[in-house]
Amino acid sequence: MSAKTILYVEDNEVNRRLVRDLLKRTSYRLIEAPDGETGVAIALREHPDLILMDVQLPRVSGIEATRTLRGEPAMADTPIIAITSFAMGGDEQRAREAGATEYLAKPYSPRDLLEMIRRLLPED
Repeated sequence: MSAKTILYVEDNEVNRRLVRDLLKRTSYRLIEAPDGETGVAIALREHPDLILMDVQLPRVSGIEATRTLRGEPAMADTPIIAITSFAMGGDEQRAREAGATEYLAKPYSPRDLLEMIRRLLPED
């Protein structure tokens, strides 16, 4: 069976590297996108098993990208974890209304993120 794929949509290279390092000791396959528009295109082409979606993104916000993906039948049930560094009132509600499965505020513990990923997408 092939590795389960996670798409990480994040414009900050440091954050992408942290998640890359976190997941390299797992069986997950990581693909990355630097903005919401690219993230939607990659998601529709690759059909990842789970999406990590930064909320604050250039071009298309994570909220809009999540909403767009939820409108696609192939992505309707894909778990999406919304991640934001701006844990402001209403962010979680907006993310969930757009269709996010879970919500995580930065800074977060890498262990907490990995636990959340494994709960939504168990490793083989």
